[in-house]
Amino acid sequence: MDFATSEEPQAPERTPLGDTVDTGLKIVVVGGFGVGKTTLVKAVSEIRPLNTEEHMTQAGAGVDDLSLTSEKTTTTVAFDFGRITLNERMVLYLFGAPGQERFWFLWDRLFAGTLGAVVLVDTRRMADSWYAIDRLEHHRTPFIVAVNRFDDGAHFSLEEIRQALALSDTVPMISCDARVRSSGKAVLTTLVDHLYRLALARELTT
Repeated sequence: MDFATSEEPQAPERTPLGDTVDTGLKIVVVGGFGVGKTTLVKAVSEIRPLNTEEHMTQAGAGVDDLSLTSEKTTTTVAFDFGRITLNERMVLYLFGAPGQERFWFLWDRLFAGTLGAVVLVDTRRMADSWYAIDRLEHHRTPFIVAVNRFDDGAHFSLEEIRQALALSDTVPMISCDARVRSSGKAVLTTLVDHLYRLALARELTT
């Protein structure tokens, strides 16, 4: 799948919440260290996103694996937050979880009240996604998997990635480029469609 290589126009820094909005849906973006969670939230948010990125210091040497992200100079130490309007009445509130193991204790709190989640995957380090998938399954939180194809030299197919992550066929998967707004919006649309189908299935069985 080809993705745009140029940056798309950035959203305005201040987009007021519409007066007609009455429903806010909480979505969490999780995944390993350096997979692109902050980038995804920034790309799709219609407001200037809140982020808790700090410059990486020598204290992280030997703790954070930079072998595949040598250009990375900052890291999320709490969470990212953004917002995107779905329609006149509904908005998504996006929370990006920190990826390092030492911050995993925050995840269970972030999952509270979450409608669904996106697991962002880097094919160079697929094992980094296992903890996120495990915690979401533990909380019975619906999720989809988005494969961030930036610098993806491996070119694994989605089916190969599904098998590597031992994912059920019921978990939707999509390729994306977290840097591109339209690609990030496609990820969120896939998640919302998945949540809608799950809700509809529950109604039909009750």
